[in-house]
Amino acid sequence: MSGAGLSTHVLDTARGRPAQGIPVTLHAVHGGQRTLIARAVTNGDGRTDEPLIARGALQPGTYELTFQVAAYFADLTPAAPPFLDEITLRFSVADAHAHYHVPLLVSPWSYSTYRGS
Repeated sequence: MSGAGLSTHVLDTARGRPAQGIPVTLHAVHGGQRTLIARAVTNGDGRTDEPLIARGALQPGTYELTFQVAAYFADLTPAAPPFLDEITLRFSVADAHAHYHVPLLVSPWSYSTYRGS
């Protein structure tokens, strides 16, 4: 393998389905500075149409994935504003030759993540 990339998807655990229409941004973090790498919106499968970092372009370092979930959950949360607004996951890539998949499992009141493959 010549290298791997970075992908994500969002699963709505309250409704039991992929979360469509979630804006996602990816930043590289180095020396306290954040650099925008990619912007995307989740599709009907809860994934971005393209990897956030293409195969072979992933570099070791620290990254932040930010998911804008407030508008998505606005219809499920009777109180305004929704409990969760923006979810930022900061993680590190050690092996640029391994694929990193960082899913978000989310409900209007909680979230979790893990390193997938």
